[in-house]
Amino acid sequence: MSAKLKPEQSEAAEAVDWKRVVELVQCSRAMDAIEEAELVPGKKIFYQFSARGHDLAQVLLGLHLTHPKDAICGYYRSRPILLSLGVALEDALGSAMGRAGGYSDGRDIGVVFNYPNAQGASALPMCGGVGAQYTPTAGYAQAIEYQKNVLGDRAYDGAIGVVLGGDASVATNGFWSALTIATTQKLPMLFYIEDNGYGISVPGTFQTPGENIAKNLASFSGLYILDGDGTDPAQASELIAEAVDHVRRGNGPCLLHLEVPRLEGHSFQDTQAYKSKQTIESEWARDPLPKLKAHVVPSLMSEKDWDASETATKARVKRAAQIADQRPVANPADVTRHVFDEGEMQTEGGLHNSGYMAPRVTDEAKPEGARVNMITAIRRVLDHELSINPRVLVFGEDVGPKGGVHGVTLGLHDKFGAERVFDTSLSEEGIIGRAVGMAIAGLMPVPEIQFRKYAEPACEQISDCGSMRWRTANRFAAPMVVRMPVGFFKCGDPWHSQTNEVQFVHTPGWRIAAPSNAEDAVGLLRTALRGNDPVMFLEHRNMLDAASARRPYPGDDFALPFGKAKVTKSGSDITIVTWGAMVERCEAAAEKYSADVIDLRTLAPWDSEAVLASVKRTHRCLIVHEDLGTAGFGAEIAAVVADEAFLDLDAPVARVTMPDIPSPHHPDLMEWALPSVAKIAAKIEELVRF
Repeated sequence: MSAKLKPEQSEAAEAVDWKRVVELVQCSRAMDAIEEAELVPGKKIFYQFSARGHDLAQVLLGLHLTHPKDAICGYYRSRPILLSLGVALEDALGSAMGRAGGYSDGRDIGVVFNYPNAQGASALPMCGGVGAQYTPTAGYAQAIEYQKNVLGDRAYDGAIGVVLGGDASVATNGFWSALTIATTQKLPMLFYIEDNGYGISVPGTFQTPGENIAKNLASFSGLYILDGDGTDPAQASELIAEAVDHVRRGNGPCLLHLEVPRLEGHSFQDTQAYKSKQTIESEWARDPLPKLKAHVVPSLMSEKDWDASETATKARVKRAAQIADQRPVANPADVTRHVFDEGEMQTEGGLHNSGYMAPRVTDEAKPEGARVNMITAIRRVLDHELSINPRVLVFGEDVGPKGGVHGVTLGLHDKFGAERVFDTSLSEEGIIGRAVGMAIAGLMPVPEIQFRKYAEPACEQISDCGSMRWRTANRFAAPMVVRMPVGFFKCGDPWHSQTNEVQFVHTPGWRIAAPSNAEDAVGLLRTALRGNDPVMFLEHRNMLDAASARRPYPGDDFALPFGKAKVTKSGSDITIVTWGAMVERCEAAAEKYSADVIDLRTLAPWDSEAVLASVKRTHRCLIVHEDLGTAGFGAEIAAVVADEAFLDLDAPVARVTMPDIPSPHHPDLMEWALPSVAKIAAKIEELVRF
């Protein structure tokens, strides 16, 4: 239960506009009813999730979120809070129907919402995966503190981040990661847990011991915990007022756990056969709607007023459904738009939406001093961009005082302070998830994933970030630069030495850079840091200090476009396509041949025009990459060459890759598996003689 309310908190609870609460709860019920009775049977809605039982407490919470910099991130049963934030009924229903307009132009399920709200709290783009909403909210809350305390933006004073989740979501990695971030950083974040006792059919006994996360977290340091009944209007109102007030006053995060009934199945298709008749009857006995009516009738409104409100609300919902049904389906030809920035600014998110104006750049290198390795080159770019852009933040495991396990961020923590270059808890989902929230809040996060293999726990956040612009039809975007060391070094192993870049290329919305030398690393990183799309910046471990990768620093204005390959060696007999650490090996292997060696430099987009132009001239194509052969990115290049230059070929398109095994540890085993200079040269000879 909650602690005794302070006078100002009691006033906040008493100040609730109960007539507005009645209207919104009745509206939510009417929307559920018309969907279930008409729109789903009429096959106009394909996914329907009732909010009955969750609606009262959500509406009460939403009416407290009046700060223009507040943000929420909900889940599929969160429509009542959206209504309280001001979402138009026809948008909510039209989105459920998948029609043009609304949340996504029909690209996403209607219950996967977003709401860029110029009048008040925004709803961050929710994710379709349970628990994925927590860490982006933590990132947004951290951005609130950064905007206030570092950038001095007083508009963020008193703002909070609110995340909604069901009882099943407390078992997810995202929940625990966000809890760690929020408590260790004392963030203005409210965890709002709606406990209906079930995750679809799985009871709460499988989600947390004793079925009550609030009791289990009683000793969690730095977390204020409230627990109560979300169906009791007076109690729920008081607890919500106390929770919001605690966070707004800068007292750190709060977890509010409210028990509510789920009065329908998980979704419309769910018959709830796993519940006994007694369980269902007991849930309906806890329905908050009759309790709300008893709370306001006759003390605040008459029975006649209640009925009149209900009748008017049903009419509004029916009319909104008619308007939504008249909306067209979006033009299918437009469905490929907004994967990347097309020059039409998103409504929320990103540097450029915050007034950032990128300095002028040039793709002409102006060499400065002696040759530097990739480590120094990358560090100098980060240093410069941190110096000129206060919205850039660099973070990850060990990137602070230690300077990164590869030394790339050495000295940046001391120079720019712990607010801008900082260590994180050991959670890759938390690292990328918080970066998403920061990016939506207008910062440029530069998270580091320490090794490629370690990105796997973050893949859901990576995927959701990449699809954000597309699935919100350009309403939201979360530009960031993820730095990630990849590939072999002095030895190999299954945990530190993989590349697997094709997974990111296959994740829509991400631009992928794979530089092979210091100059290209500078140019591509600078473009990424000043851009408006999320970028995966792959730093090959073997090239970080390789002599062959060293170049003079090309200047602080040097930037390279993505999708523009570089011909590092010219010839007429064969085209060799490669990237990363394989560039120097291909150059060495082609030394005795007349060959075009093409360093792609970026894989998304990749320069197919340069490759095809070369192949049409040389009539042969060899693709070399470190990743596994089966379904590696080289297969895509080979397919494009076969499709578009087949008649120009005098030999089969060939590949030299790793076999389909993890990287072996011992150097001798590793080198046997890697594309070697000898293997590449042998394949060149075979193709030239074909």
